[in-house]
Amino acid sequence: MNHATEVFQPLQGDDPPMVAGYRLAARLGAGGMGRVYLSHTQGGRPVAIKVVRPELADDPAFRRRFRREVEAARRVRGAYTAELIDADADGTPPWAATLYVPGPSLTDAVARRGPLPVPAVLWLMAGVAEALQAIHAAGIVHRDLKPSNVLLAADGPRVIDFGISLAADSTSYTATGATVGTPHFMAPEQAAAGEVTAATDVFALGQTAAFAALGRPLYGDGSAIGVLYRIVHDAPDLSLLPEQLRPLFARCLAADPGERATLAEIVDWCRQRLGADADAGAGPAVWRDVTGPEPTVPAPLSTPTRVLPQPLVVTQPQPLPGGPGERRVRGRRTALISGVAGALVLAGLVGTVADAGNRFRDWVAGAPSTPGPDQSGRSSRTGSPTASPSASRPAAAGDGAPQASDPSPSAPRTPRPIGRYLQRLDAKSSLSFEEPFQREDRKGDIRFDCEDTDCALESDTSVFVQMFTDEGVSLDECRLILRSADRHRWTLASAPVGTQFCVKHSNGDIALLVLTTKSTALPELAALTMDMTIWRDAA
Repeated sequence: MNHATEVFQPLQGDDPPMVAGYRLAARLGAGGMGRVYLSHTQGGRPVAIKVVRPELADDPAFRRRFRREVEAARRVRGAYTAELIDADADGTPPWAATLYVPGPSLTDAVARRGPLPVPAVLWLMAGVAEALQAIHAAGIVHRDLKPSNVLLAADGPRVIDFGISLAADSTSYTATGATVGTPHFMAPEQAAAGEVTAATDVFALGQTAAFAALGRPLYGDGSAIGVLYRIVHDAPDLSLLPEQLRPLFARCLAADPGERATLAEIVDWCRQRLGADADAGAGPAVWRDVTGPEPTVPAPLSTPTRVLPQPLVVTQPQPLPGGPGERRVRGRRTALISGVAGALVLAGLVGTVADAGNRFRDWVAGAPSTPGPDQSGRSSRTGSPTASPSASRPAAAGDGAPQASDPSPSAPRTPRPIGRYLQRLDAKSSLSFEEPFQREDRKGDIRFDCEDTDCALESDTSVFVQMFTDEGVSLDECRLILRSADRHRWTLASAPVGTQFCVKHSNGDIALLVLTTKSTALPELAALTMDMTIWRDAA
């Protein structure tokens, strides 16, 4: 299976030609932390260069975490890991280089050939378990093990993005900062913002292997909220898995972390089932059948010469595609410009979401049904009604989360939305649920504060929940996730441009805030702009 034209994409106009002396040969992909490129060492060995996206690079707290996690990742040595060989947490931008693994991700392999046979699943679980042993021995919990972080080489699986994923997502988006993790492959304690341990990775290993055996996520598809609710509250349905694998999956996916299998038990269990094939080293034959021939890696463009780090070229982000009902505010990307010792331009960039963990701690404790009709009788207050782009967005069918339905006598009423765009927040201003919505003092309901580079939204009257999704958030979704919210301060370290926040005032009003620009590199000049939609008496 030679898919070089798909694996290796040509560099685009906004890609740097070189990073810290590594000449880039092709683009390999992109993720929540940044872009990944193919390059080569001075001896010609291919490496994967991960370049941190500018918004994270501007965050001093991220750089500290990145530096710490890079040092931890350097200690990992395992036959089934992609070794970290070089990195610079202080570069412009920060970057890291790992050995390139010539093989598809488990996600791509399953998409091409369908579910893996039982022997391949056993080899997969044994190899990934060994990789996690090496990672845990270095004092790291992966926290984001998933099919796209498992590459299938000709001689077995390789686990990638250990350690560094914590730095990128930490507010652990993992609780990705603000949790590390991807909703479909999180453990219950991770989704509920509990203690994350080595057993958390075992649960993710069980889900990753179940994906390989089923060809789809074990807990189904749909919205992140629906999937996380099922992970926390429902036992996994193992009936569709091959019967001989069910005992091991039941151990890996136990709700209680203390009852899960250890990594050593997983390796032994798999080797016993593989029998003579394990002793005869039959694994490579299994992987060749799954992955096919290795892709032809492009040759080095020239012998790399170490030079001073080169800046990453940044372009103004373009509006995301979308039709009626999508979040139109995502196309309203603007730059915040401040004059400091010349001209300092700070542009908001669109970030990707990756998966949610303690972001949902206020919700996963229980998801009550949609509230009944509002009996309060309060009339809508004065405001300029503006249709919310996402207020009527239907939930994904079959995702297990409460969904809006046609109006009925038992359905909650939908208040008329009041919309305000590009509301500014800085050290001298605030936002209010009442007119005037944008205030030039600190007496409003929502304030923005930066303390020692820790910037956050704060309120004495309202509670916040960050929504970790790139889809438009509806009033019903805000109602659901705010039911048990109690946080009056929400850090913005992992909130890229486009992030949505549900906010509930103590009087029952609900607001949806969408981050449109963010400038936090210099705390003394820090500022935000946000689009704001308010629904009166909506809680």
